[in-house]
Amino acid sequence: MEINPDQFSKVPTPPPAKERQGGVYSLPSPIFRRYKQYLLLERGFSDNTLDAYLKDLGKLLDYYVQEGIDFREVTLEQLQTFVATLMDLGITTRSIARILAGVRSFYKFLELESEIRLDPTELLESPSRSGHLPDVLSVEEIDLLISTINMDKAEGQRDRAILETLYSCGLRVSELCNLKMGDLFLDEGFIRVHGKGKKERLVPISPRAIEELSLWFIDRDNITIRPGHEDAVFVSFRRGTSLSRITIFHIVKTLAAEAGIRSTISPHTFRHSFATHLLEGGANLRAIQEMLGHEEIGTTEIYMHIDRHHLREEILHHHPRNLHKD
Repeated sequence: MEINPDQFSKVPTPPPAKERQGGVYSLPSPIFRRYKQYLLLERGFSDNTLDAYLKDLGKLLDYYVQEGIDFREVTLEQLQTFVATLMDLGITTRSIARILAGVRSFYKFLELESEIRLDPTELLESPSRSGHLPDVLSVEEIDLLISTINMDKAEGQRDRAILETLYSCGLRVSELCNLKMGDLFLDEGFIRVHGKGKKERLVPISPRAIEELSLWFIDRDNITIRPGHEDAVFVSFRRGTSLSRITIFHIVKTLAAEAGIRSTISPHTFRHSFATHLLEGGANLRAIQEMLGHEEIGTTEIYMHIDRHHLREEILHHHPRNLHKD
């Protein structure tokens, strides 16, 4: 199933509180007005704090619009997916904690007003500021997710290639969506990744992922691709355009539910699993950090001292997809 490709990062910033009208955030006007009164009168918020709470609530409600979620019927799992979306967009844990404070306030208000029966944020946890990573999948769970894909569907092979590429290369979801055919050097076993700050890096890709991509390209050749999207690696069957981050989130979330995996799963989970499995396998930490494209691992001079051939050997010898079977 493919959904609206609107990018979450392009959601317009809401105007100041004094310029807002009821219903701007897809809320019924009476609820919007009562919530503002609640923040001003019962919580005693200043104008600046009121602005911040309504702006952060707007992020959540815009996400609901994209996902087709009724704010009264949202589940804990859907809220956890919202948090995972914020993390994948690179929003800091401090900012996420602030946003969630506004979300909890809103649902506490709805419960007090009897607009909802149970507060879905009661068990919602903020990401730890200590740097704790989200859930990591085992190799067996990743295999289970991939085996859950229905290969009778037109998008089956494409989705297999997506998951294998995420896991093989440790990509951010935005990097996966921006991947171009001209970035693939499959004969050499590398792909070129356009990371944050327009920085490029070469990342080794596993033979398993190369095989799945090659099979996907057979299907891709039969799709009518719209002008401007001809070079995109992963495209929509229906629209003929490159896939959005939200669509990738939807694919992963749906497969996790079908596979019965209860952890909070997002495309970013594959990135953390990639790094964790390499570390557990004994790969060099600096090589993994360069693979992930982390800016904080050092200067350009440090990167230059890591031999490209040695880097590829590190990944090929320690990634589960590359281990030789007896």
